[in-house]
Amino acid sequence: MSADAFEPRGVIPACLMPFDADLAVDENSFRSHLEDIASVDDIAGIAINGHAAEVHALTIAEQERAVVVSKDVLGNHVPVIAGVYTESSIEAGRMAAYAQKEGADGLLVFPPAFMTLGGHMRPEMIIEHVKRITDNSDLPIILFQFPYASNLSYPLSTLLELCERFPTIRAVKDQIGDGNMHERQIRELHALDKPVNVLTTHSAWLLGSLALGCDGLLSGAGSVIADLQVALFKAVKNDDLATARAINDRIYPTVRAFYDQPLLDMHNRMKEALVILGKAKEAHVRPPLMKPSASEIEKIRQCMIDAGLTPENVYRNAA
Repeated sequence: MSADAFEPRGVIPACLMPFDADLAVDENSFRSHLEDIASVDDIAGIAINGHAAEVHALTIAEQERAVVVSKDVLGNHVPVIAGVYTESSIEAGRMAAYAQKEGADGLLVFPPAFMTLGGHMRPEMIIEHVKRITDNSDLPIILFQFPYASNLSYPLSTLLELCERFPTIRAVKDQIGDGNMHERQIRELHALDKPVNVLTTHSAWLLGSLALGCDGLLSGAGSVIADLQVALFKAVKNDDLATARAINDRIYPTVRAFYDQPLLDMHNRMKEALVILGKAKEAHVRPPLMKPSASEIEKIRQCMIDAGLTPENVYRNAA
């Protein structure tokens, strides 16, 4: 797939990264996980090396290997969107170049965590960071807009300037966490001379977010419920509120399973759900993440039952 062929819109699940009992990457399980997600009809791509994959705990070599493995599994059938997660703008450029060399179809660009110390007051910092990426790759970029609470979100003026300055930014993954600003960003990004898509990652209130006019979603929950996400997105796009609400009722128990506090355990919980649903043999996470308690795993099990998810219909529950 050529660099200009991928348009980031629709449903893009973010995959998990399986580890074995020694906390090494379990490549065979990773391949199976990618195949499971790719089996869902009408997904628009799969994001790798993101929060769902515990990218904070992956080495650069492991992230590079994930790109190679993902392309080997998915080929040209499902686009691969590679996360660019690093504190170093120089390293970000290298990561982008590597992803393009190995055939990735797009990039998901994270803000450097260092910018929590006031980066929003220095827009030239993130401009330089993105420039280092675009100087080394012409792949389509999905820019990650973090929540207000993280102190890593870009002011609207900075967000719009980035999109205007760097035309390879083709979408914003929006997790701003504020409905008012979420809607404003959607409207203003769509109103640019070269409109930029908005992919919501407000997975805890997905129906409401999509109804505001998002062009798709990019969510770790897609590692478990990609089929339901596709069905919900289609219903919203078709203005079929009754169907959308019915699908949302099926999604809601998974929200309670994955997105209750503390949020940092959300992808940890998704791994446990895949064990419960027979799609993973074990659930291991790298420290500082820790395995959920037995009572929380039982809660996840009950939520899967409430959602109507079983080993027989997982990834097919919306059929």
